Parts: sequence; C-alpha cells; structure tokens
Amino acid sequence: MKTRPDPVRVEISLARRKWGGMRAESMAELRTLIRRYRLSVVLGDVTCIGAKWYVTHAGLLRLAHRNHCSGIKTSLQRLYSEPSANRWVFKAIVYNSGFSKGFVGYGDADPSNVSSLVRGAEMRVAETRAVNRALRKAYGIGLCSVEELGWVSEPSKPAAGSSNSNGFHRSNNSNGNLTRLRDQLCLLIRQYNLDPTLVKSYAAHFCGTETLKEASRDLVESFVSHLAASAKEDRDGLICKLNSYAQSAEVKQ
Repeated sequence: MKTRPDPVRVEISLARRKWGGMRAESMAELRTLIRRYRLSVVLGDVTCIGAKWYVTHAGLLRLAHRNHCSGIKTSLQRLYSEPSANRWVFKAIVYNSGFSKGFVGYGDADPSNVSSLVRGAEMRVAETRAVNRALRKAYGIGLCSVEELGWVSEPSKPAAGSSNSNGFHRSNNSNGNLTRLRDQLCLLIRQYNLDPTLVKSYAAHFCGTETLKEASRDLVESFVSHLAASAKEDRDGLICKLNSYAQSAEVKQ
C-alpha cells in the first residue's frame, strides 16, 4: 500500500524548484507558514520576491474561508480620495466570527504606486489592499501581501544614450522590459532620496553580478520589488543597509 506524500514536503519541493537557492532560514519560515496557516505554494497563496515571502490576495481569501469568516465590508473614503488624480482610499472591515467587532484596514492607490499593468484600475487596487490589510490583522498574518507593494510609474524615455540625474545610463536597446525596470529603480531613488551609487552596489550584490548591467531582467525585477518594499516599510533600515556598501564603493572609485 502506497503511503501518501507529506503535503509540507510537496510544497517545499515545489518552492525549491520554483525559486531555487533559498536559504535554510527562508525554507524554515515557509514550513511555519504552511503548517500554521495552511498556505500553499501550489495554489499561489504565497510567493517569493527578493528572497522574502509575501502572501497573496487569493491566499488570504482562502484562509478566511477556511476559518469561516463572517463577512468583509468595504467603503470608499471620499474625504481622502481624489478622483481627478485617480487616487483612491478604501476602508475594509473583516469580521472573523459572528461575535467579532471587526478588524479594520486601509488601502490607497494612485498612478504613482501601482504597476503599469493595472494602470487605470487604481480604485480596485486600493480596495484589494484595504481588504488584505484587514485580513492580515484578523488572522495574525505578519507577512506583507504582494498587492500592498508599492510600484512606481515609468517616466517618459529620454533620447538614446542619455543618462538621468541619478547616474543610471539608459540605452535604446531591444530589451524594453529591462529599461523600464531601471527607470523604476531611478524613480525609487528620487522618491526616497537614496544614494544612487550605493543602490547600484546593493543591486549588483543582490543580483550576484559585478555590475547591474550584467544582471538578468528577472533579477533586476526582484531587486526593484525588494527595494520598493524595504523603502516603504523601513527606510531607516534600508539606509543602514546601503551605507554598508559605502566602503566598497569608495574602493572601486
């Protein structure tokens, strides 16, 4: 008689195949998430960006369903929204039981903090973010959700071979996706007043390459996501991290 495979091992195995090269600490964290919250890599409940785990909207909804969530209420916060600028703020309340007073979460979205893929749907993104935050509070999920990550918009491109004020060279090559990612990186630097030289050193180390230009699109995308989340959640911690590259940057100069 065949023994049924351990579901946790199946999930971990898939995670290793999907993201590869994960540290032991990351795998241990994933095991805890699977066992405690029954989150599933197979079903897309969690994802890995920049060596960090993030829960998804679908995963949070499945978690709420398994725990017999009594209801979710959302409302547009008109006082803080600016329809003319496509900026929306929502409030969500999650009732995790029939006796719950409700767990409140807020979410905002505008063209500056959403991906170009969902440009024009800022209202729905804001509502999703509010629901995610309320669900994470209701069920004690410490992970940030993917939908809460801030994304910067792409600026118009300058002439070929030009450089922007942060010193990142942009070429008019066929790899448009990589160019847009580097544009996003430049905007993050301006938005959070980061040192471009230190960011480039950090990016190269993160991607495991000598320079950022040598990194693949996937690695650059992961770094941009990681930098955006770090800057939004803990800018002081990010500054300390960047300062650790100051000495190596001086040596290279």
